[in-house]
Parts: sequence; C-alpha cells; structure tokens
Amino acid sequence: MPTWAKRFAEEYGTKELDGRGDVFFGPLIDRRSGLRKDDLIELLIDARALRADDDPWIRGMLLATSRNAVEMLDEFGQYRSIARDVIVEVRLVTHLRKPYIEDDELLTFEKEDLRRRSNVHEQAERQADGGSDDSHLWG
Repeated sequence: MPTWAKRFAEEYGTKELDGRGDVFFGPLIDRRSGLRKDDLIELLIDARALRADDDPWIRGMLLATSRNAVEMLDEFGQYRSIARDVIVEVRLVTHLRKPYIEDDELLTFEKEDLRRRSNVHEQAERQADGGSDDSHLWG
C-alpha cells in the first residue's frame, strides 16, 4: 500500500484491512465490488483539463459521489470536488469500510439521515405554504 494510503488508514483508525477487498468470483450472494464511502482511491485526470506541469493523479479518500462530481479528501488534506467529465480512470487502493450490507454504522447513519432530510423537507413545505399545515385537506 502506498505511503499516503497507510497514513489515511492510520488516521481513520483501521487496523486490519484483510477481508475488505472486492470479491469477483464465487456464488452471487458472496460477490462484492465497487466503490464505497471512505475508500482510498486514485483518480487519473484528463490531461486536457490540467496545466502542463500538474500531476494528472489525484489520490485520497472518497467522501461522496453525485451525478456530476466525485468528492474526496486528497492526500494533502484538501477537500476536492472533481467533475466526472475530466476523470479518465479510477483506481481503488483499498476499502476502509466493510461491505455496505455488513456496515451497521453506515446503515444507521443513512436511516437517521433519511429521517432528518424528511423532517427538513416537511418543514420547508410548511414554510412555503405560509405556515399552514392544511395542504392535505381538499376544498
């Protein structure tokens, strides 16, 4: 594992990375692959999007993905949001989290986050309606 990745793993508190790799073969139920939150990755950026002297590789920890961008904390501790349009290749260095279905902490977080977003959405609708909560009534 590269030095920058070892540093991230230590700061993250991950002691044992065995058993967190992708599984491509075997019974379908046991296969796991793909990027996960907090993965250590390397991105190759299209040279046309860079200055001539810039390193085309960006290394760091995956924070989030969206339809248009990949968000990460780079090897220097800087937050980066990189447009998907300029990414040529994504290399997985290592997973820091367990597979999604086995990650109790992540599942709990997502459940609480969904509840919080629902509450915020309901509050925004009430405020947009002038404070009335009768939008469910007919007439």
